[in-house]
This record gives sequence, structure tokens and C-alpha cells, in this order.
Amino acid sequence: MATQQDQFAQMKKTVEARNYQQQRQLPPSSGAHPLPPSSARSQQPPPAAPAEQPTVDIPSIIPDSKTGLTYLRGKLLGKGGFARCFEVTETKTKSVFACKIVNKGLLLKQHQKEKMVQEIKIHRDLRHKYIVNFLSHFEDDANVFITLELCTKKSLMELQKRRRCITEPESKYFLRQIVQAVEYLHDEKHIIHRDLKLGNIFISEDICLKIGDFGLATTILFDGERKKTLCGTPNYIAPEILGKKGHSYQVDIWSIGCILYTLLMGRPPFETSTLRDTYRRIKRGEYTIPRDVHISTNAKNLLIKLLQVNPMIRPTAGEILRSEFMMQGFIPSTLPASVLVMAPRFDRPPNFGQSIIRTTAAPVAPPTVVIAPGNPLFKKPLGLANQPATGSSDGTASGGFIPPTAASVRSLAPSTAPHQQEPPALYCDMDTKDLMQNMISLRDQIRKIVSGKLPRTKDDDNAEDPSLCPLLWICKWVDYTDKYGFGYHLSDDTVGVSYNDQTKMILLPDAKSVHYIDKEGNESYHTMKHFPDELLKKIKLLKFFEQYMHDNLIKATDGRIPPPPSDCIARVPNMWTWFRSSRSVVMVLSSGTMQINNFRDHTKLILCPLLGAVTTLGSNKGMRTYSLSRMLEGGLSAELVERLAYALDKIEVIIGHSKENVSANVVESPAKKV
Repeated sequence: MATQQDQFAQMKKTVEARNYQQQRQLPPSSGAHPLPPSSARSQQPPPAAPAEQPTVDIPSIIPDSKTGLTYLRGKLLGKGGFARCFEVTETKTKSVFACKIVNKGLLLKQHQKEKMVQEIKIHRDLRHKYIVNFLSHFEDDANVFITLELCTKKSLMELQKRRRCITEPESKYFLRQIVQAVEYLHDEKHIIHRDLKLGNIFISEDICLKIGDFGLATTILFDGERKKTLCGTPNYIAPEILGKKGHSYQVDIWSIGCILYTLLMGRPPFETSTLRDTYRRIKRGEYTIPRDVHISTNAKNLLIKLLQVNPMIRPTAGEILRSEFMMQGFIPSTLPASVLVMAPRFDRPPNFGQSIIRTTAAPVAPPTVVIAPGNPLFKKPLGLANQPATGSSDGTASGGFIPPTAASVRSLAPSTAPHQQEPPALYCDMDTKDLMQNMISLRDQIRKIVSGKLPRTKDDDNAEDPSLCPLLWICKWVDYTDKYGFGYHLSDDTVGVSYNDQTKMILLPDAKSVHYIDKEGNESYHTMKHFPDELLKKIKLLKFFEQYMHDNLIKATDGRIPPPPSDCIARVPNMWTWFRSSRSVVMVLSSGTMQINNFRDHTKLILCPLLGAVTTLGSNKGMRTYSLSRMLEGGLSAELVERLAYALDKIEVIIGHSKENVSANVVESPAKKV
């Protein structure tokens, strides 16, 4: 077998990724690297994606003959047409990395091999704290292996889908890291990335950004050189690329503008229902800033500069860092992991004044499902008459009364220092109407799958998409509503209680910080040692629930890992609504995540309407996450169809009770229990 150096030497010639659009599907599957629409091309179907690389071809033990290191293949992190990415563990040091594995058999064309060489050549020489660290590359007869820094918190794309839009302090925190990395690429390495987008900006364990995927990157060889390759992603592609007049570093600046706009507004600036219209708007620079969006003048001014059609008047990376948007106002030095699902608050530091806590809309109680006295499920065995019903990883539970719940919270708080004349940031938390719309969207997605004549598969491998896996789910729960309320324990060590009086209390993973939500949805923040006297009883009950779940339900661990100090107050989802049947407990968090714990086979089904994803979590099969859209394309197993049909029934219960009377106590008919 030829050596690695010989193999790559044979590939090295022209390294421009010409006609790269053949390597990735056109929208809506991935939306990457299309040709501009034309009357001729618009009638042609997109090029077929290559066959996916079967997992069986990838060894469980991966040796690097060059270094003598051996890697143990772990869970799948993501997949595409040409590659799969796995978590791997180096067997000697037990260090954990990401490993991108490319099937050589799929690199059939010369330009595909050249693109592979180019990506490795560019990425391996980069060293920056905000760029994914390239560790090594090697090969065997079948595959090319690239080991990379592992970014455990996915990418900005998943964050934006969950959050929709983020606050200005968060956007400054993220923008500074992106621009510092781009400044390094442009000024020190003379590299254009050419595919900057939310999905290519990864998030590390400590919530730092890392730019990755250099498959379209290119090097500027001399001053004034203009590249002509047609490449990029529709929502982020610069007008000069579409114009085919040559492009340079400024295309990355345009993409940064699209990223910032999307994070602040909740949608890309030029997105339309058709590719043709999107390109037309890009070429003309047509976008709007909605009047009801609360962003600062400095943010608007920076967006205007970044999204200039004329590339020569866009700012450089260094000029972005020196802009008023970045130089004025508060930028947090760190962010808690909770920002991946909910906006933090920035009004805790003394120099930021007192917190403003009020709801933005009249609260509406979410639907509540109640099993009435007299229903057989209401009765407990005599020995359990004064004991709480519980649920844990083993799925055990007993019947009980379901309490009403309060509305979720949508808050306003100042995001900048008092001396700045800027509007307060609107935290894009979901209110009851948003959550109900999510339930309707989830119902419609699952209906298509359950009612459609989709092919049945032996397994669900083709529909699997680990990048969509949930960040938070309910690990344990305890129903003590005959006295106090419903308690639960989240996967990040958060403990929450929904009290019978429709108030809520949350103990954060640091085991010190306490959030209290009153009946109207107003939030207040305390600690376990410092709180108002009127909360004393509820603090004691919170401790009781925490201790009970720790002693009786939670498996032994190494203890909590305290989060690092932060400039903000971390916020986590609360329990929006929940109910129980003879077969399961159904819980919905205020982030929109719905979870069904099956009492019979001890399986958890976690559904996320915002990501279009469903996750199964069982004691034997582990966690697997699937894309609903991929199910529609390739089918699914009979077992998963059955689980989704049951979930659809429970979603209909929530929606149906909402239409009747969202504030009423409603009895779930025994006929609906399956």
C-alpha cells in the first residue's frame, strides 16, 4: 500500500474546490454550494448525494500506524454524504477527540480528492483558540481519518434553532470570538474560509466558539488576487460570488453579517421561499430590520456596514472589533451552558443596577390534565397513601393527582450598562401561545409520519442524526401533589418543583442559586441562604424534594461539578405542564421539549419540535436521536412508528384541552389510554 505521503502527493495539483456543488445536496436538505438559478438550471434536479458510508466499514479499534496510537471508536456525532464523525478515545491517555472518517470509495472524482487534500493542508497549520484544533490525519485501505478537537455542545445552528434569537451581550460575546478567528485567518494566514455559517461554528464544553469545516477554504497567494470559484451556502453567500466577478476576504465579512443578523433577529436576512428570490435579494442587498425588534443603534449600524453589496466598503475583521457595537456596552467574559436553551440575565453585577422583572404579555395558564377523584388511577395502594409517586431511570411509577401549572415566563431586563441609551433586550423565551404552536407543529410533523405510507425498515439508522440530540431532559420525577407538588431532576443536575399553588422553584446545578416564579410568571432570584421570609416553607420543600430524589431515585455519582463563575444569571427551563396515564407520564418543559416516560418498557421518548427531532432513551439501547424529516425521506421501523403514534395521541390531549379551556381542570378519558 502506498504511504500516506505518496497518496497525498499524487493528489496535490490544483486545489481550488471547483464545481464543489456536486459534493453536497442543494436545499432544502443542506442548502450548500448551489449554482445560481437560471431558466435552464432551474429545470434540472439537484445532483444526487453519494451513498452514505455504512458504519460496518468503520473499525471499532482504529490504529494510526504512523504514530503507533490507537483509538477506540465511540458514539456517532454526525454524518454526511462523504463522512461520518465519531467520538474516539485514545487508548493510552484516555483523551477524547472527534474523528472525521471519510470513505475513500466515495471520493471517485479527482476534484473530490483534491478538495480532501486542500482541507487537510489548510486546517492542519492553523492554531487559534477559536478554531477547531486539528490533531492528526492518517489512513488505511478504506478510509481517511482526521482527528479533531471535540466540541461537545454542538454548533450555533442548534443554539439558534432552540433559542430563535439571542440577547445583545450574548451576540457580542460570540461575535468577538468569531471575528478574532477570522482576523487570524485573513491577516496571518491569508486564508478565506468561504463557508462561515451557524452550522460550521462549533461550541466547546466551556461555551467558547470554534470555527471548523475548511472544505471550501482557499489561500490568497498574492495581493489583489480574486478567486472565481462559485461556492458557499445560499443564506450566507456574498453577492460578488454570485456575480462571478472574483472575490476575496470580504466574502467572510458578509457571512459574519448574516450570522449576526440571524442571531439577533431569529432568521437569516435574505431568506425567502425560493432560491431564486434569495439570490435576487442578496445581489440587491435587500433586507429589513423589523420595527418591533429591540436592538441597539450600534447593532443596526454594524449590520448595515457588514451587509454592503460593494465588498470594498465592508469593514475588515479588525475594524469590526473596534466598532462602537463591540467597544461600547457590556460583553460577558463567560457564559453558562444554560444559554444553549434559555437566555441568561445580565442585571446581577452591581454596576448594572436593579433587576427589572416583569412579563411581556398577560399570562395564560397552560393546559392542565387532571385525573379526578373516583378515577381508579387516583387511588393509591394503602401502603403508599402518604408516599409520593416517583419515576426514575427504571420507569417505576404509581398513579396520582396532577396539579395545575403556571404560565411560562417571558421577561424583559436591561442588557447594557445604565449609562447607555439602548433599548432593553427582549428575551426570546416562549410564552404559552408559542408553546402551544410548537405542540401543533409537532403534531403535524408526526401525523405525516404516522399516517403516511412510509417504507418500514429493520432499523432506523438512516434517520439517525446525533447533532439534534437534546441538551436537557428529565432524569427523575416525583409526584407528591396530594400534599405539595411535582418535583423533577434534569440531566444537568437542576432540581425543580411545581407547587400545588401554581408557583415554581428551581435549584440550579451549583446547588446554591434558586429561581422562584410566581403565579403571574414573574421571576425572582435568590440563594439557598438568602431569600425572603415568605419563601421559607417552599425552600424547605425544595430541599425535601431534592433530598428525596437523591436518596431514593438518583444513582450515585461523583457529585456536582460547580459551573465556573459567570457575569450573568443562568436560567433553565421550568415545567410548563404535565400529566399521567396508566401507561406513562407526559412532561413538557418551557423550552418546548416534550418527554414521555413509558412505565412498561422504561423507555423515554424526548421530542423537540424546534429541531424536528425525536430521541429514544432506554436502559439497554442508550440514547439515539432521529430527524423527523429523514424519516419522511427514508422510512422508519415499526417500533418507532408505534412510539410516535402514542406520542401523537398525547399531543392531541394537550392541544384538545387547550381548545376547550386552558385554565380548566380536565379529566383524561380512560378510553384515550393505550
